[in-house]
Amino acid sequence: MMRLYPPLAALLLMSCAATPPNAAPADPTAGDNAATGSSSCNAEAAQSVVGKAATPELIEQARSQAGAKTVRVIKPGDVVTMEYLDTRLNINVDAGNVVTRLNCG
Repeated sequence: MMRLYPPLAALLLMSCAATPPNAAPADPTAGDNAATGSSSCNAEAAQSVVGKAATPELIEQARSQAGAKTVRVIKPGDVVTMEYLDTRLNINVDAGNVVTRLNCG
């Protein structure tokens, strides 16, 4: 039987419950895409932010325009999970924090 030391066990448990660093919390009032009546993300509706600096205000604007419940900003070299969430907007930025691409998932 393998024995875990208390600090190691606590660290393992904390890593399972951690929130991704770039994910914004869900807004229960936002998420219905007005154009389609669905709760999934529509990245095409937020394409106007491409080429602009990814400020907190711009990120929220893009999330709202896309009808997404959550958003994550992906910087060069970031490791991201591969699960697909149709209610999440992914915002890719370059090294200068300028938005280069939007997609849902």
